[in-house]
Amino acid sequence: MTIVPLPRLIIEPIVRSALLEDLGLAGDITSAAVIPEDHRSTVALTARQAGVVAGLDAAALAFLLVDPAIVIERHLQDGAAVRPGDVIATVQGPSRGIITGERTALNFLSHLSGIATVTAGIVDAVRGTKAAIACTRKTTPGLRALEKYAVRAGGGANHRFALCDAILIKDNHIAIAGGVAEAIRRARKSTGHMVKIEVEVDTLEQLGEAMATGVDAVLLDNMTPDQLRQAVGIVAGRAMTEASGGITPSTAVAVATSGVDLISIGWITHSAPILDIGLDFVDELPKRSAVESRRAALAT
Repeated sequence: MTIVPLPRLIIEPIVRSALLEDLGLAGDITSAAVIPEDHRSTVALTARQAGVVAGLDAAALAFLLVDPAIVIERHLQDGAAVRPGDVIATVQGPSRGIITGERTALNFLSHLSGIATVTAGIVDAVRGTKAAIACTRKTTPGLRALEKYAVRAGGGANHRFALCDAILIKDNHIAIAGGVAEAIRRARKSTGHMVKIEVEVDTLEQLGEAMATGVDAVLLDNMTPDQLRQAVGIVAGRAMTEASGGITPSTAVAVATSGVDLISIGWITHSAPILDIGLDFVDELPKRSAVESRRAALAT
């Protein structure tokens, strides 16, 4: 599967912020004190457990922003499956920069690979049904673009990226508006023709009201598989059907076989465990020659 990468313009501010948080006001004083300036190393980013890779661009950028002389060779790409012991990438260059960037790079790579891994597990569980697996806006503040990218790397789909993407009328909107039909009417009145409208419903009665008024999608919240099957029959292809609310790996198949188009799951971003990835030293390279040092200085 080909994963369309995020533009560097989106990734770089996030990675810079993470590095600045880690470097503080004085930089990596331990590496500066302990590691000789001209020392060079080769290290491998190695999977400790099985999963799916995501976040290589962010990890690579963490090293490069610390020291542009670092070279990253990727052996796998985002979306690839890994087993324990698989080398994901090799990093070579000045040892100080590698050690300084190590934690930030691994934080991104392990966290995003964890999201891709749990997403891939759910996607695989519902394979053979028409249901797509989607994330929600329940993301880590500041990391939404990366986390939603990781969902795509795991074979999932993205729901709204932000409040401005589409209209999603939820229970509180309905309560304030005075009902499903009135909330939809207000939304339709103020919305351009390119903006889709989805409404969240808790009961089949609310669903009937939504379909009578007309919407592009319905979010079927916390319904049983039997209720979902009835809901799919009521909609009858007139809108996209989305199941949401407390869906787990053990219940996803029953939800998917109800015939819904989409299953949205918040925990694949907000509660996914990391994929354990380590940094292993491969060997030590000869010290940079005086000529190489001079060239590097001129290049910067």
